[in-house]
Amino acid sequence: MSNYPDYRITGLTLWKVPLTSHETYYMAEGKTCATVDSMILRVDTDHGVSGWGEVCPIPHYLPSYARGVAPAIEELAPVLLGGSPIGVEALMKACRSHLLGHPYAQSAIDIALWDLTGKACGLPVYTLLGGLQSADLPLYHSITCIAPEDMADIAKDALAAGMRQIQVKLGADNNWEADVARLRLVREAVGEGPLVYGDWNCGSSRLDATRVGRAVRDLDIMLEQPCATLEECAAVRSATGLPMKLDENAHDTTSLLKAYELGCMDAVALKLSKFGGISELRRARDLCLHFGTKMCVEDTWGTDIATAAALHVAASSPAQAVLNVCDLSGYVYPRLDPDAPTRSGGRISPPAGPGLGVTPNPAVLGEPVLSLAA
Repeated sequence: MSNYPDYRITGLTLWKVPLTSHETYYMAEGKTCATVDSMILRVDTDHGVSGWGEVCPIPHYLPSYARGVAPAIEELAPVLLGGSPIGVEALMKACRSHLLGHPYAQSAIDIALWDLTGKACGLPVYTLLGGLQSADLPLYHSITCIAPEDMADIAKDALAAGMRQIQVKLGADNNWEADVARLRLVREAVGEGPLVYGDWNCGSSRLDATRVGRAVRDLDIMLEQPCATLEECAAVRSATGLPMKLDENAHDTTSLLKAYELGCMDAVALKLSKFGGISELRRARDLCLHFGTKMCVEDTWGTDIATAAALHVAASSPAQAVLNVCDLSGYVYPRLDPDAPTRSGGRISPPAGPGLGVTPNPAVLGEPVLSLAA
C-alpha cells in the first residue's frame, strides 16, 4: 500500500488574457503580430495543489486558434476531472486518445500537469526532466520586418543589451532586394561573431529565397524556413550553400525525420504548442540530440508560463545542443509574474521554484472564460 497521497483533479479554469507586443511584428505574406489572446489554464486538485499551463496561438500562423482551446478543454473534461495528474504522460495518453489532434490545446494541459507534478514533488520541472544542465541559456532577439536601416539600428540596440543572436524577419514587402539589404545591414551592424539569420516564416518563393541567399552567401548568415514545404527549403539550402533553421515545418517526429533526411535541418525551432506540450517536446528534443541538430526551444507566443515551460526543457538539455531560447514574456505586456523568469545580459535562467516556478497575478487574469468542476 502506497504512503503517497492520491492526487485527483477537481477543477479546470481557463482565462483569456490579451497580450500586446512591445511593437507590431511584420512578417511575410502580410502576417502581423500585435495583440493576441493567450489562454491560461489552471488545473486544481483535491490536495490544494494547482498547476498552470498556457497556449498563445498567433492568428493565421499555424493550424491553431485561441477560441479553440475552451471547446477542447470541455471535450477533455471527462478524462481530466477525477484523473490522477501525477505522472503526466499516462493522463496525456488518455487525452490524446480521447481527442485526436489539437496539440496546441493539449499543450496547455500538459504544461499544467508538469507544473502540478513538480509542485507535488517539491522539485523544479527541469529536475523531473533529468536535471539541470544549463543554469542560464542564450537568448535571441527577433527584429520586425521594417526598413533595412531601422532594423540595423534595432540590432545595434540588441547587441548593446547583450544579445548575440539576431533573427531578422524578411519578406513583409515582397521585395527580395530589400531582404538582401536587411541581412547585409544587420550583419554589418553587429559585426563578426554574433549569429544572424533571416526568417521568412514560410512566406518566400523558392526563387526569391535562393536569390537572397546567393546574394549574401559571402556573409556569415543562416536562413530560416523560407518556403512552405520541406522540399522547397531543402532546394534553397542546396542552391545557396547556407545553413538552414526550420520552424513551421517541424511539428512532430515524422517531420523531423524527413527534414533530417532532406539535409535542410542544421537547426530547428521546437515549439511547445506545435508538439503538444513538454512531454512531446522532450521526445522531439531527444531525437534532435541523436541527429546532432541545434535547437531553439520556445513556443509560438505567450507570457511567463509558456516561457518558463520552454526554459525548463532547454535547461535540462545538453548546453552544446541548445542554439537559443526566447524570452516570450519580455516581448509582451502584461506579464503574469514579473519576478519569473527574468533575463540579463542576453541570457535567461529558468525559475528555480517547484514546478515551473511561476505564480500568475490574479489581477492580470481577470474573470475566467471557463470553469469546470468534478
